[in-house]
Amino acid sequence: MDATLRQLLESIKLTPSSDLQPLSGGDIAAVYRLETRQGQVVIKHDDAARLRGEAEGLRTLRNACAKLVVPEVLGLADGWLVIESLDTVPGPQNATALGEGLRGLHEVIGDAHGWHQDNACGLTPQPNAPLSDGRAFQRERRLLPLGEACYQQGLLDSQLRGRIERLAEDLERWLPDAPPSLLHGDCWSGNVLTTPQGPALIDPAVYRHYPEVDLAMLTLFGSPGDAFFDAYWNGDAPTDWPRREALFQLYPLLNHLLLFGAGYRSAVERSVARVEAST
Repeated sequence: MDATLRQLLESIKLTPSSDLQPLSGGDIAAVYRLETRQGQVVIKHDDAARLRGEAEGLRTLRNACAKLVVPEVLGLADGWLVIESLDTVPGPQNATALGEGLRGLHEVIGDAHGWHQDNACGLTPQPNAPLSDGRAFQRERRLLPLGEACYQQGLLDSQLRGRIERLAEDLERWLPDAPPSLLHGDCWSGNVLTTPQGPALIDPAVYRHYPEVDLAMLTLFGSPGDAFFDAYWNGDAPTDWPRREALFQLYPLLNHLLLFGAGYRSAVERSVARVEAST
């Protein structure tokens, strides 16, 4: 076992009783299960700055989520993160509980869009310098930087990059500003677990922005279902949700394009077209 990890475990009074066992899903960080005399824990090994951001996000969500389970951060040091291991159960997610829990999280409002430090979404650095206007934040911190990064890698042609730029410059025309909600930030279905205590959130990329950011991520690779939206909206769904969904899916799709290649280009173009079609 790595000496730094062993020292970290000693400092938080955990005594290993087995070797590290690799877990699936570690596309970004190496993820392990470890049996200790005090119980099972999950251990991640990654870039130290990314793990610091994740640990802060977990602590923030744990303090803010009254109705959702968030694993406790047990220890952090030099590229190693030790967190509580959650028991998961088979079967469908409690969609109503997830909807109510996310609504409660998004009711935690901050002073500005962004976060007090940058973090990462997957391997991609995520700039979070605060801005008072949500449209400006979406344009300057999300769409334009990632669109430019994809263009520089040859993953976007100049025409599609131009359409993204025009879309970003046009946000003030149709998207009202809104108070910045606390977000999970990478709320796709793989980061929502089913536990005996209810829905759980893992692997955050926390910041403050429009609450629909988390909802659009949840629908990017499927749908949480009508019961989720009934519980989340509680009779107050925005009339332009389809357009907001397409807009807020554009950033994660650009991120997937940057990380995983040209197979995501058509999805980016479809998302841009959906926003344009609502003009």
